[in-house]
Amino acid sequence: MSDEQAYPKGDLMKGRRVLIMGVANKNSIAWSIAQQMAAQGAELAFTYIEAMEKRVRPLAKEIGVKLMIHCDVTSDESMEAAFGKIRDEWGELHGLVHAIAFSDKEELKGSFVENTSRENFARSMDISAFSFVDAARRAAPMMAPGGSLVTLTYLGSERVIPSYNVMGVAKAALEASTRYIARDLGPKGIRCNAISAGAIKTLSLGGISGGRSLLSAGRDWAPLREDTDPAGVAGCALYLLSDLGKSITGEVLHVDAGFHIVGFPDQAEE
Repeated sequence: MSDEQAYPKGDLMKGRRVLIMGVANKNSIAWSIAQQMAAQGAELAFTYIEAMEKRVRPLAKEIGVKLMIHCDVTSDESMEAAFGKIRDEWGELHGLVHAIAFSDKEELKGSFVENTSRENFARSMDISAFSFVDAARRAAPMMAPGGSLVTLTYLGSERVIPSYNVMGVAKAALEASTRYIARDLGPKGIRCNAISAGAIKTLSLGGISGGRSLLSAGRDWAPLREDTDPAGVAGCALYLLSDLGKSITGEVLHVDAGFHIVGFPDQAEE
């Protein structure tokens, strides 16, 4: 499928400014969302960390992103500088996509109880969950009614997934944070939702032991018998960030070919 087919052009986001946090490379879900936003007329800004800058800048150029901002979500000073630049350059913000998560991959193996350290637990929660709360707090004053915040989560928040360990706990905290943000910002007309994407071949999945088995299980168990399509996740983000998603807030929307509804896979007939 070509990009034009996957991300059809339109004007649903025309005149709107969207900050995307977490594009890492061309396989990132955040990159798929960025392509869909650009196709629908949004003006975009990217945040990046130094380690990813060389990968992200060519992608930004590809879709005409002019505003690139360094941002370390573990630093209050860096977050203040990043959102200060958004205020200075744009003055207003209509949407924010949070696609940031991290954990030490050595602790995403074996026993959650035995392998989870205090340091990595705190760091995983800080980067994967608190960073969304912090971004929401800084973005909200720039948003008029109709603004929308979207974050990315995974089924490991709801169910035990092999080798997901502390990330499952962090994603559960992220989803709870989504509901509390929705409660606090709702009176201002700002919506907040999460997308629970199925396993997709991304840099994050590569850091999980047994990531390939998650992909094959998703394809074999899911009712649609297909991999989760990044374009489908991007389409859901468009729905939530545009006026199509009016009156929807505090939700976790699953985009995983139906994998999350299966309690036990169908057995092949003998």
